[in-house]
Amino acid sequence: DKISPGRITVDQWTEVITTAHELGIPTTSTVMFGFLETPIQLAKHLDLIRGIQQRTGGITEFVPLSFVHTEAPMFMKGLLDDVRPGPSGMDVIKMHAIARIMLNNWIPNIQASWVKEGPRMSQLLLTAGVNDLGGTLINESISTAAGAQHGQLMRPSEFRQMIRQAGRIPAERYTTYKTRRVFSDTDEELDPLDLVGDNVEEVFGSYKRLVKLDTFRFEHPNRSRAAKV
Repeated sequence: DKISPGRITVDQWTEVITTAHELGIPTTSTVMFGFLETPIQLAKHLDLIRGIQQRTGGITEFVPLSFVHTEAPMFMKGLLDDVRPGPSGMDVIKMHAIARIMLNNWIPNIQASWVKEGPRMSQLLLTAGVNDLGGTLINESISTAAGAQHGQLMRPSEFRQMIRQAGRIPAERYTTYKTRRVFSDTDEELDPLDLVGDNVEEVFGSYKRLVKLDTFRFEHPNRSRAAKV
């Protein structure tokens, strides 16, 4: 109710997710942290996710999402008191490691969000419970809009290098987490995305043009209602 007034409740979200699972539709699961939450709230969140998975088995992965504060309205505009400027490095490691401990027997995949954590932290997280680095993304806008500085594209060859440097074996997967391909140490085949030069915005579109559109401006729901009365 504090950070997203008007959104669905926990019970409503649980109903949507479990109904999807009953219909054979797998879903992801996430948590945002590093803003107003307490350790107890994070533990309860993990317990809720685990409980759903124990009942339905429909969750494919869990993704901790660090709060990116740089351009976030609730931080920049002071909409809420005591909002933290994102998690510390230790907070990030602990969140992923504890998620692995709590969810390991039920949700096998813990994903690091490279667009939020950056390549170096994401690589480190491969030693702290993470086994998935997400996707290439292409023109990512959500984290970038909040001020993330890690780019909008990660090339497949960059993923493989980062994974090998961490002592892991790179593999490509489908959305459902079924393995598509495992790469050997000598496999240097280039993907079409590897051939994209430094002009990423020219090829896939510019985020700078996106944010100039009034359609995507933040508008506090309470202020919006007051203006229409």
